[in-house]
Amino acid sequence: MPLLPLAIIQSLLLAGGQVFLKLALMRMEPFGWNIQFWRALLTNWQFALCGLLYGAGTVLWFYIIKHFPFSMAYPMVSLSYVLGMIAAMLVFHEEVSLTRWAGVLLIMAGCYFIAK
Repeated sequence: MPLLPLAIIQSLLLAGGQVFLKLALMRMEPFGWNIQFWRALLTNWQFALCGLLYGAGTVLWFYIIKHFPFSMAYPMVSLSYVLGMIAAMLVFHEEVSLTRWAGVLLIMAGCYFIAK
């Protein structure tokens, strides 16, 4: 399988993990080194889903770096920044400036040229 589809899937898993981590932490009380904080964190389903997505992304990453040159594979992780920007808009209703979109386009162009 070509690198680009695998990199997109891996980036979706990473960005999804970040989204669910933020959702989990938004529901939490402020950070603390106490049992209540850690109990609440470890019983939070968004936090658990975050871990599952990161785990799946890591296993896919193992496959990617075993079968593709590292100089091609590693820059593809930056696709997760693009997906994170989209999630910021859609999930967290953040405003994304034109200059940030320009940066996203540059990242996408770079990934395209690296994968070719």
